[in-house]
Amino acid sequence: MAGAISAADVKKLREATGAAMLDCKKALEQNDGDLAKAENWLKEKGLSAVNKKADRVAKDGRVEVYIHVGNRVAVMAEINCETDFVAKTDAFQEFAHNVAIHIAMANPKYVDATGISAADLEPLKEEFRKQALAEGKAAHGVDKIVEGKLSKYYQEACLLEQPFIKNEDVTIGQMLKEAIAAIGENIVIRRFIRYELGETN
Repeated sequence: MAGAISAADVKKLREATGAAMLDCKKALEQNDGDLAKAENWLKEKGLSAVNKKADRVAKDGRVEVYIHVGNRVAVMAEINCETDFVAKTDAFQEFAHNVAIHIAMANPKYVDATGISAADLEPLKEEFRKQALAEGKAAHGVDKIVEGKLSKYYQEACLLEQPFIKNEDVTIGQMLKEAIAAIGENIVIRRFIRYELGETN
């Protein structure tokens, strides 16, 4: 029987293919943790079809600004593409606008899991570990429970893992891949900042 799929392997496969974390985890589970087989599985499923474009440098684009009705929430998001020409297209601007609106509504903390520092991640793991033990879970199964809780946390806290507020059948990460495929250039959600009136941190 294959062991539990590690977060490190999921991250490694994600970096190699550009596929969503849940897809990477599923691919590893389907292939007994074998990275090469999992990568091929993803390719066969078409989940890493935009990979070639994702290797290209994206330094153009726009800073999308969205202010919600009532001026209580504002978002600035840097969305990059490869050329100024694409940055000016309706398709790219609509994508950037949708991402900014989503950030305003869903309040993600990070672009993706790679943006979570060890200083933030380790206390979280420890908290999940303590919760599992306090619930009486067997010590040998705690690591798997922690991985599951982390996976759920990524879906809640990471922009690319969140279901799009206008269509919850697709994540922002999937929407990004669709935009890359449709527009024909690499697109990167580089960073964002969200302000909410009255926030203290």
